[in-house]
Amino acid sequence: MINDNAPVGATPLDPDEQEGCKHKHITTREQLDELEQVNIQQGLQWLQRYRQKDVLTDAFMRKLHIRLFGEVWSWAGTYRKTEKNIGIDPREIAVQLRMLLEDAQFWAANATYPPLEAAARFHHRLVSIHPFPNGNGRHARIATDVYLNKMFDHRPIEWAHGFDLQANNQRRIDYLAALRAADKGKYDLLFRFVGISG
Repeated sequence: MINDNAPVGATPLDPDEQEGCKHKHITTREQLDELEQVNIQQGLQWLQRYRQKDVLTDAFMRKLHIRLFGEVWSWAGTYRKTEKNIGIDPREIAVQLRMLLEDAQFWAANATYPPLEAAARFHHRLVSIHPFPNGNGRHARIATDVYLNKMFDHRPIEWAHGFDLQANNQRRIDYLAALRAADKGKYDLLFRFVGISG
């Protein structure tokens, strides 16, 4: 059992999900974070070689999660089946994600929003859906950068600005506050967070 000393705003793991850890020697959140970070680096290397533009599909979102977390979790790439402290009803995940991906495709094809605004809206909705048992914030940030790159030929967002968004610090506090404000339809904080000035 992992001693889940998670940072503020992180999704707690239930015992069944913890059973999915492929490394039974892991007992602390710090060990888990370190192991996941190694897997994420491997996933980012895979992304650098990924040349296809089909990033707004259910299959890609699952594959990305597997590439980022599949060496750690047996359930990587599988939608959650349990309620969490954040996220929609698990039975709605597939439908809501498909709607988001279709909307994001439309925004890019029709220049509905400038790239960073489209990315901020995409990111917020993906985090709100919270498709997977764990790793949703990291997956959503990376998926958002992929969206910016593949659909707008835009550089990635400077999410951390020298901080570790997985640790409790002011940047994380600002990030979570921006997401909560966006939950209420107020996007100004999130727009500023992703680098939209004005």
